[in-house]
Amino acid sequence: MRIALPVSLFLATLCFGLGVTLPLLRVDRLYFFSDEPSLVGMVNGLWTSGDFLLATLVALFSIAFPAAKLMLLSVWAYAGQSAHDRIPTWFRALSNWSMLDVVLVALVIFAAKTSGFATAFTKPGLWFFTASVALTVAVSYLMKKGSPPNAD
Repeated sequence: MRIALPVSLFLATLCFGLGVTLPLLRVDRLYFFSDEPSLVGMVNGLWTSGDFLLATLVALFSIAFPAAKLMLLSVWAYAGQSAHDRIPTWFRALSNWSMLDVVLVALVIFAAKTSGFATAFTKPGLWFFTASVALTVAVSYLMKKGSPPNAD
């Protein structure tokens, strides 16, 4: 238990960084055109095409909130506070949205495959992002269950 929390927290952070920067999927259209966007690339593409609201929403829910969640979990894991006070209720409510990005990418892949105009394949970024979400949930569980690693 003492090693599980720091290892899980490190792996969640590593997987988040890789999940945000590596390509999420490959979309092939009409046998000639192919695209492999990352999450950061998608936000950048939305912003440069003028979809400022959508780019902001995707950046907030897919990049900023998960990064803030990992940062706050790291702070709370090593702050030495009691287990009850470590994770506030508003933070738990934010955690409910953590799988939304993975579900949306899965829906895009499904839509591309069933439309007949394009084919889509998962890339490592999606799997790292999914692993980050799962590990973050595990870290939250470990923090609720036990005391921080530096507490005796």
